[in-house]
Amino acid sequence: MRSYLGRTLPWARTAGKDPAVPLALNPLDAAQLLTAFGTAGVFLVLFAETGLLIGFFLPGDSLLFTAGLLCTASDGGVHLTLPGVLLAAAGGALLGAQTGYLIGRRAGRALLVRSRSRHLIEGVGRAEELLARYGHGRAIVLARFIPVVRTVLNPLAGMVRVPAPTFALWQVAGGVVWTVGLVLGGYALGTSIPNVDRYLLSLVAAIVAVSLLPLALEALRVRRARTAAEQTPGSAK
Repeated sequence: MRSYLGRTLPWARTAGKDPAVPLALNPLDAAQLLTAFGTAGVFLVLFAETGLLIGFFLPGDSLLFTAGLLCTASDGGVHLTLPGVLLAAAGGALLGAQTGYLIGRRAGRALLVRSRSRHLIEGVGRAEELLARYGHGRAIVLARFIPVVRTVLNPLAGMVRVPAPTFALWQVAGGVVWTVGLVLGGYALGTSIPNVDRYLLSLVAAIVAVSLLPLALEALRVRRARTAAEQTPGSAK
């Protein structure tokens, strides 16, 4: 891992010496976040992404997978421990979701109405549809695997008064499956493929693409539904 991180992230070598260096990191780059903050970065990113609306853009999926992959590093550089990553990931995701729920319960819908982010507003629509289509339990679990939706569904659940015990039960179940599954996936790949760090960028890109697939499918479904609705009046004539 040292060769990859040293070549791609040269600023990481001086991050501890120059306090200004971390300001140059890209918050969308999972490898940079892990290099700069380590296990603490896993907790902070997942807490912000699932608990604070401002964290909707953070790379939760790719961060979890990359963290699991870095747990297999044995040649120096950035090395994370699997138990530490699992605890940080689960803790950040579970505490973040519960915080988002409490914020939504107290602030109400005005919290989301003030947002000017198109992606956030679209995420609210998808989250509301999930709740209506699948019910509280399934929607809360499914939202964990959909970027942006996993950010807005938690406060939305508080706004619509999903019972607190119901929310807590299902957000814990979904959060554990999401975090542990992705971390162990990265760890398993790192232990089974020699020199897997050479393919880290490609692997992270693949994880990002897979995580965006539900959004693409949902957008396609909505587009087809709109097209069908527009064609129905014309066909009736």
